Amino acid sequence: MDLNDTARVLHPVSPVEYRLGTITAVEPQPDGPHGDQYRLRFPCGEQRRYYATEITRCRRDDDHEALVNALTTACRSLITACRIAHDHDDELSGEIFYHTIGLIEAARTRLGVTLDPTRLPDLPTTNPAPEPNSISGGQQP
Repeated sequence: MDLNDTARVLHPVSPVEYRLGTITAVEPQPDGPHGDQYRLRFPCGEQRRYYATEITRCRRDDDHEALVNALTTACRSLITACRIAHDHDDELSGEIFYHTIGLIEAARTRLGVTLDPTRLPDLPTTNPAPEPNSISGGQQP
């Protein structure tokens, strides 16, 4: 990794470490067990030092793909929740639907991808709710 490359912390422990950082300094550690030490600047302006073993190179394109995957998963979950809520509470179902449409629109306008709810893979084909007697071990009274 070189100066001005972007990188992610492998095991973030604070909110800032989940962000993409830019390498602002490289300090060679020829005898160190963890390799070189890098200073990352995060979007909030904070800078922190990490060993090479604690970070990984990550391009903005990698972030785009990760965002698309995360939003696809979120959309899939919201669609499932909307289906379940439809029989439980119409108003809740409507609110979930509203947020699902917002997520789809944000993905379209901000990321340039279309999350088509009718074509998302792995949508459940059955109701994920437990059977009425499965909680009590299937025993009938």
